[in-house]
Amino acid sequence: MQESSHDKTSPSDAGAAQDGITPAQAAPATSASAAAPANARGDAARTAHSAGGGGGLSSMQQVVELADGLSTIADRLHERILREIRSYDGRGVPVPVQDAMRRLLDDEMVLRQRANTLYADAAAFVIQGLGQPQSRLVALTAAAAEKIRRIGVIGEVTGLVGGLLSLAGAVAIGQPTPIVLAIEKIQLHSTTLDALTPTPPTAAA
Repeated sequence: MQESSHDKTSPSDAGAAQDGITPAQAAPATSASAAAPANARGDAARTAHSAGGGGGLSSMQQVVELADGLSTIADRLHERILREIRSYDGRGVPVPVQDAMRRLLDDEMVLRQRANTLYADAAAFVIQGLGQPQSRLVALTAAAAEKIRRIGVIGEVTGLVGGLLSLAGAVAIGQPTPIVLAIEKIQLHSTTLDALTPTPPTAAA
């Protein structure tokens, strides 16, 4: 898993947003990243079958790999929210932006919870006959994390995050069809973001 987002937070973040979300409110969510059961992950990796044939999510290791991707996305989302807050430099944050950030903070927590569930009981989420290569799942989650990191207008990422939540929920159900539909939803939103006129990201702290 890539680096946790909590190291992006600095004391100067305090009071960065008025009448709304502040880094002090946002930061506790990053502690959930550490909650990923390391022992369970290690056990899953050691007992996993080869990541070869059978399609995506057909082994414990592939389930853990998806959980890694979801955790990385949650980290990138948290970093992006903090960067948005800091960009206002103590000025009032517009209500629509506050609303978008609150929704995304909620989404971040759900992504972490679902990733941790996959880590904890990877064997229960192995799926046979998905009909989607693991490489596609890995590529989609990696691309989503990068889009979230680089997005200029934070509200534009909500549809993509919704697709990722759908994927995480579909894996918990264990039926291939909802997973494939969620993958298509992610791809659609990813393509839509690619088609948008690029907007320079807010200044990183």
